[in-house]
Amino acid sequence: MTEYFIQAFIYLTAAVVAVPLAKRLGLGSVLGYLVAGVVIGPVTGLVGQETETIQHFAEFGVVMMLFLVGMELDPKSLWAMRVRLLGLGGLQVVLTSGAGMAIAWWLGLQWQTTIAVGLIFSLSSTAIVLQTLNEKGLSKTEGGRGAFSVLLFQDIAVIPMLAVIPLLTISGLAGVGSTDAGHHGSYSLVAHLPDWAHALVVIGSVATVIVGGHYLSRPLFRYVAQSGMREVFTATALMLVIGIAALMSVVNLSPALGAFLAGVVLANSEFRHELEANIEPFKGLLLGLFFITVGAGINFDVLAAQWDTVLALGLVVIVVKAAVLLLLALLFGLRGRDGWLFTLGLAQAGEFGFVLLTYSAQNGVIPADITQVLALVVALSMFLTPLLFIAYDRLVLPRYRDARNEQLEEDTIDEQAPVIVAGVGRFGQIVCRLMRASRIPIVAMDLALDQIENLRRIQIKSYFGDASRMALLETAGIASARLLIVAIDDRERAVALVQHVKQHYPGVWVLARAFDRGHGYQLRQAGADDVVSETYHSALELGGHALTAVGVHPLRARQMTWSFINNEKAHEDELFDAWKDIEEGIRFSPRYSELFMKLEETLSHAMHQDWQQPRPEEVPLWRPPKD
Repeated sequence: MTEYFIQAFIYLTAAVVAVPLAKRLGLGSVLGYLVAGVVIGPVTGLVGQETETIQHFAEFGVVMMLFLVGMELDPKSLWAMRVRLLGLGGLQVVLTSGAGMAIAWWLGLQWQTTIAVGLIFSLSSTAIVLQTLNEKGLSKTEGGRGAFSVLLFQDIAVIPMLAVIPLLTISGLAGVGSTDAGHHGSYSLVAHLPDWAHALVVIGSVATVIVGGHYLSRPLFRYVAQSGMREVFTATALMLVIGIAALMSVVNLSPALGAFLAGVVLANSEFRHELEANIEPFKGLLLGLFFITVGAGINFDVLAAQWDTVLALGLVVIVVKAAVLLLLALLFGLRGRDGWLFTLGLAQAGEFGFVLLTYSAQNGVIPADITQVLALVVALSMFLTPLLFIAYDRLVLPRYRDARNEQLEEDTIDEQAPVIVAGVGRFGQIVCRLMRASRIPIVAMDLALDQIENLRRIQIKSYFGDASRMALLETAGIASARLLIVAIDDRERAVALVQHVKQHYPGVWVLARAFDRGHGYQLRQAGADDVVSETYHSALELGGHALTAVGVHPLRARQMTWSFINNEKAHEDELFDAWKDIEEGIRFSPRYSELFMKLEETLSHAMHQDWQQPRPEEVPLWRPPKD
């Protein structure tokens, strides 16, 4: 027991130290986990042979992840992606397998081994790619959707691959690993069945997952929810996923595929969000553990002896897969940054490669010495994947942003107005509509073309251009304007714009939108005449409704809201003066904290002042809904 505690402490400590550091350096959590595994494994030797066993356990994180991914879809959306699922995913597996077979044959391997190698390296890492896409918010992009389609098809393709590999046995290698294979076979329901019975059992298992998930899961979860015990609901969620994974395993199907199907079936369940909340922590922890074991499992002895071969093959795998993926991206209309996200994101081997390598060795398809080298190649390509995403962020995205800006020349502003609106996003658009409704002439500009087009659709004339450039402001008539409204979606640019305008055109009244209290102080220090927080008044409005909802009279709630506003204004200058003494933004220094608490005490006193309830005829006709 002590040994398990020590190993668990080592793994968790490595994750706690490496992952936040990697995130802070902009490298992503996956690379942090991989580096942590390398440090505690090959570098320091803190963990050893148990890594492989832990990795098999941690692979369950992939199963949980696909279960959660399935719950984000429903049968309709799954049907809608059938073209990419079959076309894009199918062609990727076929073309990449063919390229891998050609290279393996050129290297002199037997034809059976070449087929297995091609299949192994046609797969990509579901765990790394989906985790990274979710972290970076890229899963909803066209490139992200294309990558998901390919990954899902690959997970399905693992099933026929596992069926094909035993047929490729090389006579001289037969019997290798048979003991282990036999051990696993004891848990199979289809090991000794004829083909037709095997097919029936597989179909029955899939039908059980679909039908049971649709008709039996809801009564089960209602029964458990009535107990009122959250831990029992968590146990039920885990029982469901583990049971489905076990069912798929005993009929020689992919547990991840079964979990995905169950997730799709439960996508419209009223318990969906509760299931996600219960499974998410386990999924994240197990995926992190899986990545650590990949790093810890690198065999440095083999790597030191054949580092040039491993490095060359790793780069060949990435380059060849990237070439195939780039071709498919062009064929299926994934252009620009979406095409590069699709290409770079899937250009590695995957965790199922380890499974197929082990299975191939057990069935005498790939020799043991080649298996060790190929396992390092798979691990190396997975290790380089976060670097490919970093290359996408730092090399691809800036290039396409710059190219877009170069292609779209700034509009020529051919009119001037007393009011200039810099920034027409969700905040600035409302200002423009109010000005238009009041028949006040404005000149609106923004560097976001989609926002400009939105304004033009509602017949508000606006211009594409960088509102922070003084040359553009001068063309718009800043020298004779009465009012400049700053609502651009960039904190630093907004502050710099206010400072520049007040320095060169002090007679222009500057109204600025602030993201928060600290940003408001920065704008005020830069010279803004009036600053409004984008969330302040909407939060007060919601707070007033909250007071009414808990029983406060509507007029009393309105009075309390105005007391809050007046109290804030009364202390605004004091808080601003205190903030100016703080070097690094809005922090609660002793003076600022003292003043802020003084504001809170005054606010509490104002809220509890006596008031006289109005007579019935004075009560407004509108009342909030009771429900």
